[in-house]
Order: sequence, then C-alpha cells, then structure tokens
Amino acid sequence: MSTGEQTDLVAFFAQNKQQLVQEWEKTILIYDGDPFKGKIRENAEALFDVILTMHTLSKEELLTVIEKIAIGISKERVLADINIGDFVYNVNTGRTVLYNYLSTTGLTWSELQKSINDINFCFDKFLYFAVSHYSEAKNKIIEEKTMFIDSTHQDRLTLLGQMTSSFIHEFRNPLTSVQGFIQLLKADYPNMKYLDIISSELDQLNFRISQFLLLSKKELIGKEKVYFKLNNLIDEVLNFLYPSILDGKVKIQNHLTGDFTLIGYADEIRQVFINIIFNAIDVLNHHEVSLPTIEIKSSLENDTTIKISISNNGPVIPSELHKTIFEPFFTTKKLGTGLGLFVCKEIIEKHKGKLTCDSSEDKTTFSIFLPVVLDQIDEPEINLS
Repeated sequence: MSTGEQTDLVAFFAQNKQQLVQEWEKTILIYDGDPFKGKIRENAEALFDVILTMHTLSKEELLTVIEKIAIGISKERVLADINIGDFVYNVNTGRTVLYNYLSTTGLTWSELQKSINDINFCFDKFLYFAVSHYSEAKNKIIEEKTMFIDSTHQDRLTLLGQMTSSFIHEFRNPLTSVQGFIQLLKADYPNMKYLDIISSELDQLNFRISQFLLLSKKELIGKEKVYFKLNNLIDEVLNFLYPSILDGKVKIQNHLTGDFTLIGYADEIRQVFINIIFNAIDVLNHHEVSLPTIEIKSSLENDTTIKISISNNGPVIPSELHKTIFEPFFTTKKLGTGLGLFVCKEIIEKHKGKLTCDSSEDKTTFSIFLPVVLDQIDEPEINLS
C-alpha cells in the first residue's frame, strides 16, 4: 500500500470512528454487575486510536502504548471478576467491525493487505498483554488465598498442639494406672475373661493419643534414634492388630523379603504401620469385599532405600484424592479426625522418607520409602544425638 493509500485509510477510520465504536458496542457482551461497564466505550476508543496512529510510531513505541492500555484494562477485568473468555470475544468483535468497514473503502484486498497485517499485529499484541497480565493477577490471587488457607490450617495445628500439650499428660496418667492394674489382674487372675480385650482396647486408645502428641512436637526431648529390624516391627504391629484382623475376617499376606535394618524412632514408624493397616481393615469392614485381603511387601529399591507396600482390595480411592488424603483434617469417615494419614506422612518425611498412595479397581496401595542400613548392626540401640 502506498503512503497516499495509507493516509486515505487512516482518514477513513478517523472519519468513521464513532460509527465503528457504535457498531462494536452492539456486539459486545456486557454484564450489569460489571463495575467498569461505563468505561467500555472509552477503552474501545483508546484501542481504535492506536490503530489510527500506528503508522506514526516505531514498533517499540507501538508495543509500549499497546501494553499500557492492555494492562490498564486487564486490571479492570480482574477487579470486575469477568470471564477472560468474554473479554477476548469482545476484543475480537472490534477487529471484525474494522474488517467489515474495510470493504467500504474502495481499495482492493491486495492494497489493504499491509493494513490488515498491522491491525492484526495491534489486536494480537493487545490480547497477549491483557490476557498475560490477567492470568498473572489471577494466579497471584489464588496463591494468596492458598497461603491464607495454609495459614489457617497451620493456626489450627498450632492450637491443637497447645491443647494436646496441656492435657495429654493428665489424660495419660490415669490411662497408665488403668493399664498397670490390668497387668496386676492378669497376674492374680490369669484365667479372667476379657482382660486381653480390655488391654488391647487401652493400647488402641494410647495409640490414638500418641497421634495427637506427635502433632504438638516434631521431636520429643531426650528421645533417641535406634536401629531396629523391619520384619520384627511389622510382626509386632500384626500381633497388636490381631483382634481387629480376626474380627474383620481379613486375610494377611505377608511377603517381606530379607530382614532390613532401619534407623529412627521405632515407636513412630510402628504407629505409621498400625495406622495404615488399621485403616485398611476399617475400609474392608465397611464395604462388601469378597475375601478381604491385606498384602504387605518389602523390596530394596536401591542401595539406600527400602520400599514397603501395604495393599488392600477395598474400594478405589479417586485419583484427585491421592494427595488430599494426606492433608490435615481431611477425612471421609463420619467420626474421623483427619489426622491419621497426615501424621503418617509427617513421621515418614521426618525420617527422610516418602509416603505415596496409588489406587486402582483391583487394589489400593500405600508405599513407604525409607533409608535402609545395609551393614549388620550388633548393638540394638545407638545414641545418635
């Protein structure tokens, strides 16, 4: 297009600017709740003014002007909380109006080609700057909301920690006394019924109390890491849960390979296994499962890591919940606290490990990855502090 043709086209747009804006206004989507709907015409005129002056600006100057307008309008769209798709649609209707008017200039399409390219450049860059800024602003809002939610959860955990610290010992003292008297009764009356059941239930209660205690302190003062055998620990857990396993008619398939040595807080790792296996028993009890089964496997992943998998053939856990179930206070149980798996994850990560969940129609598997000690340890306990 020659300079004269370009000047004629600019003059044509300038002469028809008001009609162009009016035609555009007829096609756009406007919502009554939009606090900036009164500025829509002003914004449209600003964009059309860029088209009218684009031939007088360098590319860098043109981009600066477009970006400034786009960011200003994008801020309004964010505050208005309007769907960005509607905004893009409105901008493109303005482009269409311009194209329709080009056909009335009397110039051929070959003569208009450069102007069409320039108009497309302006609109495309305008949309790019506006949508990019809109997305960044929205992401920032989401991040702030997420931080607020995380902070709220943290506040709840802090409060919970303070509560447990204040009453946990008062609660445990009478519990310890009761357990002591149960042992005395067992010694005096070895054939008395139900003492084993009472003792088992008290152990379960003590385990639940320990879960809350773990939320109040990351490390217990004076507590020492020890070396312990994985297989022995799991045997202890299965013996502890035997009444629940028997009551639920659950089959345990124990496929532990080797006898690996771990290092850490054995009582905490024991709680992880108890919690995951007990959850599996509970799930199998509350759903009609043919031949309810829990399978426990161990395998060496590499020279430094062991994988322990605990699987059950209960109902599938939806994929979108595989991470959510480890969050504090999340539970699907009517009387659940939502702390069990969260505590498990905290314990495993404290031991430099990882806890994951994988679920399919056939089975649900919780996999625990922990550092393993390959050398034989003679001492049953070593102080690492």
